[in-house]
Amino acid sequence: MNKPRGFLSILIPSATVFFSSACIMIIELVAGRLMARYLGASLYTWTSVIGVVLAGITIGNYIGGRIADRFSPRKTLSVLFAAASVACVIIVILNNLVGKWGFVWHFSWPLHVFTHVTLVFLLPSVCLGTISPVVAKMALDQGLSTGRTVGDIYAWGAAGSIAGTFLAGFYLIAKMGTISIVWSVAAALLLMAILYWAKLWVLYIWAAILIALVTMGMAPGEWARQNGPKLALREKHDPTILYEDETQYCYIVVKKSPDNPNAIIFCQDKLQHSKILIDNITNLQYFYTHVYAAITEGLKRNKANISTMSIGGGGYVFPRYVEKLWPDGRIDVIEIDPGVTEAAMASFGLPRDTKIKTISMDARNSVDGLLEKKKTGQEIPLYDFIYEDAFNDYSVPYQLVTKEFNEKISKILTDDGVYLLNLIDIYDSGLFLGSTVNTLEKTFPHVYVLSEEASRSIRNTFVVVASKKSIDVHRIMDSYHKGADIWHLTAGQISDIKAKSKGMVFTDDYVPVENMLAPVVLRSAADLRIVEYKNEARKLKHAGQLNKCIAKYRKLIKLDPGISILAYNEIAMMMVQQGKLKEARIEFINAIEYNNQSETRINVAGVHLNLAFVLRDLKYRQEAKKHFDKAVEAFKEQLSKEPDSLKTTMLLGKTLLEINEFTQATVYLRQAVKLNPYDVSCHLSLAQALKAQAKYDEAITGLEKAIAFYSKYNRTQEVERIKKYLELLESEKSKQRQ
Repeated sequence: MNKPRGFLSILIPSATVFFSSACIMIIELVAGRLMARYLGASLYTWTSVIGVVLAGITIGNYIGGRIADRFSPRKTLSVLFAAASVACVIIVILNNLVGKWGFVWHFSWPLHVFTHVTLVFLLPSVCLGTISPVVAKMALDQGLSTGRTVGDIYAWGAAGSIAGTFLAGFYLIAKMGTISIVWSVAAALLLMAILYWAKLWVLYIWAAILIALVTMGMAPGEWARQNGPKLALREKHDPTILYEDETQYCYIVVKKSPDNPNAIIFCQDKLQHSKILIDNITNLQYFYTHVYAAITEGLKRNKANISTMSIGGGGYVFPRYVEKLWPDGRIDVIEIDPGVTEAAMASFGLPRDTKIKTISMDARNSVDGLLEKKKTGQEIPLYDFIYEDAFNDYSVPYQLVTKEFNEKISKILTDDGVYLLNLIDIYDSGLFLGSTVNTLEKTFPHVYVLSEEASRSIRNTFVVVASKKSIDVHRIMDSYHKGADIWHLTAGQISDIKAKSKGMVFTDDYVPVENMLAPVVLRSAADLRIVEYKNEARKLKHAGQLNKCIAKYRKLIKLDPGISILAYNEIAMMMVQQGKLKEARIEFINAIEYNNQSETRINVAGVHLNLAFVLRDLKYRQEAKKHFDKAVEAFKEQLSKEPDSLKTTMLLGKTLLEINEFTQATVYLRQAVKLNPYDVSCHLSLAQALKAQAKYDEAITGLEKAIAFYSKYNRTQEVERIKKYLELLESEKSKQRQ
């Protein structure tokens, strides 16, 4: 016979299942965010997260039902909550480890993502899934009515899931960050375990261990930073990171560039979104920004003020470029994430008193708001340029690519206004690019596509230019001429990519961007696998295992022939280390021949230079001279596109030095010293070029200045190197006078 129902009799079971269900949903949302850091946010990641968590809950429910029939519910719940607490800690550890496991990178991309999510999140989902059946059994054991009790348990479980979803999505992730949430859930689960069985001494041991693990995983102290990574409780401390934050929308990191001390990188999730040179904001670093700049300057160079809208702020690099050139213009940025704007101001050089106006909302809603004002007779701004920069490689806000949105954009453009979008696709598949062009042509009579010259089978950045009036894109780009070689897609090539998409037009009712981007996602997987191979090869080279490293690079060539030039060059360099100069010569030639036969050639100045050194050592002087000359020609071509490139300037100067072109070498080496006075080899090479021209006084003066410069920064090794060469110069100068 059922007992009378009281409030307290159902309160504890209801509160318990509410809490456990909330934890499940918090962990599920955290899973999606953690995966975005390593694998990006795509249909594959969210499908895997939802599927794995549901599978875990299903398995947990099955196991929990059998456990409930065999053991005392209260003590069992204590053990289950403790197990879930341990499983949450394992999330942190496995998430830091799985990405480094090489075997995962050999899987197809969907399987890779699924495997990563399963290994990290299945166990905690199972543990949390076991709790509801045991709670239901505990409630029924009190003799309460079966149907109503089970209904209450289900209802409170659903309510907990809802609460956990809103709590994590609207508050916890932005306030605490994903890793802190995982630690907090682990601690909360342990507390529940203690509440159900306070006398179980094992729980207090786990509490002490958990406190120690949290300290090593989260504490800012040096001891924690050193020991946490050893236990995979945190990533190794990165001294290049200047700013780090986790918002409702993404994980943001601002850090120093590893290859240029004057550059800063802005990252959102796994995507490197922006890059700036600290002392030269107008020196744009990305291809698509060069196209934006060329079109803007080409059409409005002589106009005092322009009106622009940027959809997506990122690091605010291009809006700041416009602000610099048109300080009195109207510059609006629609950036949905206030955390992105704060990061740009805090550490990426965006002034807090900037004239750039930021609108923190979804671009579609912002544009709709302008058009609503227009309908009511209010005056709204019309834009000369609207720049779309809200896409990454395979995460696209689908509401911003539809025909309906394009029509709204057209209404807020001036009559000669231009709409520019940058996106990632593969020309050989071209599904997303073709669909985007098809869709834009429904609104704009003139659509152009530009890209960098590259293999048609790899991921590439495309800029789509849409306008109401015809513009001479070729002339504009030719007059700008900075950075990479521009590929203007011909009318025939544009027709080809439109055909590849089978005439797809994105509408608000049908916009399958994830399906269109599937080839890009799969190519991303191949690219990431290649990166892992490169890292493995680098480690082998560092360890001195050159033959194994060479074998790894040969596998890379089979995996992706597009990497052949790099791989052949690396193989040849290692053969030089082994003294196998004739074999190295063959590999360098292989690299050059592969480039000559490629549909899109790249600048291989460095390969010509390396081959020239080998040929010189083999006493093939005439052939060596030919490749030295080719290296000089290629370096000059490269420098014409990137005049501020330190590496190219220095290599060109040193190459000219090798072929006794001392006057020219001096010009470039002086520029190299100016670009980077911290590189001691630049100073020494310049002194060597001056010495060859018998300009001893100038060489000595330059070295003395370099000594003073390095002494100021206590760089004793560089000072000693320069002093030795200075003594040599002074000695030779004395001999010349005698």
